[in-house]
Amino acid sequence: FWPCVWGLTLGYSFYNDTAVYLKHILLFFLGSVLMRSAGCIFNDIVDKNLDKKVERTKSRPIASGKISVLESFIYVGALCLLALTVLLQFNKLTIILGMGSMLLAFSYPFMKRITYWPQLFLGLTFNWGIIMAWTSIAGSLSFEPFVLYLAAIFWTLGYDTIYGLQDIADDQIIGIKSTSIKFKKNVKVFVGICYSICVLLIFLLTIMLDVNKYFFIFLIIFTISLIYQMKIFDIRHPKSCLRAFRANNLSGFLIFINIFTFTY
Repeated sequence: FWPCVWGLTLGYSFYNDTAVYLKHILLFFLGSVLMRSAGCIFNDIVDKNLDKKVERTKSRPIASGKISVLESFIYVGALCLLALTVLLQFNKLTIILGMGSMLLAFSYPFMKRITYWPQLFLGLTFNWGIIMAWTSIAGSLSFEPFVLYLAAIFWTLGYDTIYGLQDIADDQIIGIKSTSIKFKKNVKVFVGICYSICVLLIFLLTIMLDVNKYFFIFLIIFTISLIYQMKIFDIRHPKSCLRAFRANNLSGFLIFINIFTFTY
């Protein structure tokens, strides 16, 4: 949801229509919940045999047999139909972009079998809402949201690498690939580079735009939130990785505040 709000708020700073902005926040919230739910279920369908072999995921409803694959597909279909109803409320370009994102969303679960960079594919998928949200207000594409999109991809690369550290021992045994495994010997360096690029790209966006001076205060606070994550996660302690990962909800909110200051 946060990337959608970032794109909307960036668009709002250019096209100041409060009624449309507030309406679209609600629509994108509903769309995010519906599609994230459908994506999680589809991911668990694809990974059901792998999840059985991982301590943290073996009790998931599909892996444990509590819910059948057929029932799960019915849920996925129902959620996608509801999400389509939401998508059809937008302009033609946004609808086309939304339909295109389905390919990303339903391809992602297979990436961990193919490449050590599934987190990069996740970044492309999760943050597509930035582009959709922008076009829902602007009605056209522009360079600015793509800079923000690229920043968000590196943010996702960082936080999902932290998330993947929870299962690194089991994943290596069963052959799952991830940046968590690829960079396990220097994982803090890798995450730090990803987060640094994210901050630099957001800073670049401020140079491109005439932003309020208070923006830099919130950018510093956002940067501190990322440094905090770097400090607390430890590859030897899975719970610390989960705690750092969850802190990104706050970081996402801080990016929203950062972009909101563009307007004033």
